[in-house]
Amino acid sequence: MSALHPTQVLFQGEAVPPALPPVDHYAGSEKLIRKALALQRERGPRFDITCDCEDGAPAGREAEHAALCAELVMSADNAFGRVGARIHDHSHPHWRADLDILVRIAGKRLAYLTLPKPRALADVESQLAALRLTEQTHGIERRIPVHVLIETHGALRDAWAIAQLPGVECLDFGLMDFVSAHHGAIPSTAMRSPGQFDHPLLRRAKCEVAAAALGNGVVPAHNVTTALRDPEIVADDARRAREEFGFLRMWSIHPDQIDPIAEAMLPKETEIETASEILLAAQLAHWGPIRHHDTLHDRASYRYFWALLARAHAAGARMPADAHRAFFSNAQ
Repeated sequence: MSALHPTQVLFQGEAVPPALPPVDHYAGSEKLIRKALALQRERGPRFDITCDCEDGAPAGREAEHAALCAELVMSADNAFGRVGARIHDHSHPHWRADLDILVRIAGKRLAYLTLPKPRALADVESQLAALRLTEQTHGIERRIPVHVLIETHGALRDAWAIAQLPGVECLDFGLMDFVSAHHGAIPSTAMRSPGQFDHPLLRRAKCEVAAAALGNGVVPAHNVTTALRDPEIVADDARRAREEFGFLRMWSIHPDQIDPIAEAMLPKETEIETASEILLAAQLAHWGPIRHHDTLHDRASYRYFWALLARAHAAGARMPADAHRAFFSNAQ
């Protein structure tokens, strides 16, 4: 009997989140975007770059900034096709022009578009419909994935419905705006650690965003950390986001944050080794139950270890050569 791949035998259950890089790095100005592109070429696609047309665009020069971002997406500097853009929110008069410029110039290569500050499901539906019409108008045959920022009361209330919309592949939690939306009811200390993880209203919000995303096959992305140059704080924030709340991705706002976040978000080397051992043994046993270090494993736990290994592979993490050959070779 030939060796069966995990995807052939394991129950897939609900929709599986796409394998996205563990870091979403935001850059607003041309200088910072070019710096991020150079860093990405150097280190590989272990992080995405989001060109910020919302906070990055100078007032009155929104169209010029959107065109610049689109041109950088289409440039040779975009070596891996992992560059997206954030447009203005639904209440801003320029969001439709953002869409038109970005899709017309860069629709073929945009990794995703991020929609900020929806006040409810209807705002996301409206921008999604406009995006699909814009794609059609400009002859873009692909459907550009959408990331949605959950940072208002209404968006949090509708998070499950938003995550179910076709084309949505990521829910981002926006901490700063969410805290500000409480008009002082949540203290400013909750905008940083440890308050951002300990305040009950924020714990509730983060749990709801992660649950809505994971329950609908969408990636949950955690908010920024304000510690720009302290790698220990950055790594600890990313670790808590992953281990305590289930986030699979996190924002970066400074190049020094990228590596600590990526390393904390990725499965640990020992976890990858254990997953490889268990899955290789399971494959030899034709996916029947096995005993590994005096612990019983069957297809229920195999699903967990396969998801872990697939996520590690997608992010470029090192893994044992025999596991890579068995599960990720071109022959599969």
